Amino acid sequence: MNQPAAVDRAHYVRRGVRLEWFTIAYNSLEGLIALVAGFLSGSIALVGFGFDSAIEVTSGAALLWRLRTDASERTREGRDAVALRIIGVCFLLLALYVSYDALHTLVSREVPRPSVPGIILAIASLIVMPLLSVSKRRVAGRIGSAALTADARQTQLCTYLSAILLGGLLLNATVGWWWADPVAALVMVPIIANEGWDALRGRTCCAMC
Repeated sequence: MNQPAAVDRAHYVRRGVRLEWFTIAYNSLEGLIALVAGFLSGSIALVGFGFDSAIEVTSGAALLWRLRTDASERTREGRDAVALRIIGVCFLLLALYVSYDALHTLVSREVPRPSVPGIILAIASLIVMPLLSVSKRRVAGRIGSAALTADARQTQLCTYLSAILLGGLLLNATVGWWWADPVAALVMVPIIANEGWDALRGRTCCAMC
C-alpha cells in the first residue's frame, strides 16, 4: 500500500472508531431507557428494543476491536470475519428472545401500559440511526470492511425497529390496542433473524463485492 493510500485509509479508520464510540455511548443510554421503560410499562416491544441496543453495544465493541488492528494487513481480514460472526450471533439471539416473549405476552394477554418515555425514545432513534448508518456505510466502503458494512446494516435495522416500536406504542396509547405491542415485536423477528443469518454467512454488500 502506497503512502497516500495508507494515510487516507488511516483517516477513515479513525472516523470509524469515532462512530463506534458514539454507537456504544448512544446505545448504552438508549438501552437503559428502553429496558426501564419497558419493564415499568410491561411493553415487550420496548424490552426487545432495549436488548437490541445492548446488541448494538456488543457490535460496536467488536468493531472497535477490529478497527484498532486495521494497520496490520495480515490480521485485518481474519478479524473482520470474527467481528462479522459476533454480530450475526447477537442478531439470532435477539430474534429468539423477542419471539418467545412476544408470543408469551399474546397467549397470557398481558396488557402493557402506555409509555411516553418509550415514544420519545423511538422518535429520537428515528432521527439518529439513519444518519449514523449512512456514515458507517461510507467508512466501510472506503476501508473495505464487511464487518463494518454489517454493523451499518444493523444500525439501519434499528431505524426500522424504531418505526415499528413507535407504531405499536402509539396504537396502544391512543386506541388501546394492547396486542399491537407484541405484534410489533413479532414483526421485528424475521428482519432481525435475516440480518443475523446473512452476517453469519458473510453476506454483506461489501463482502459480496
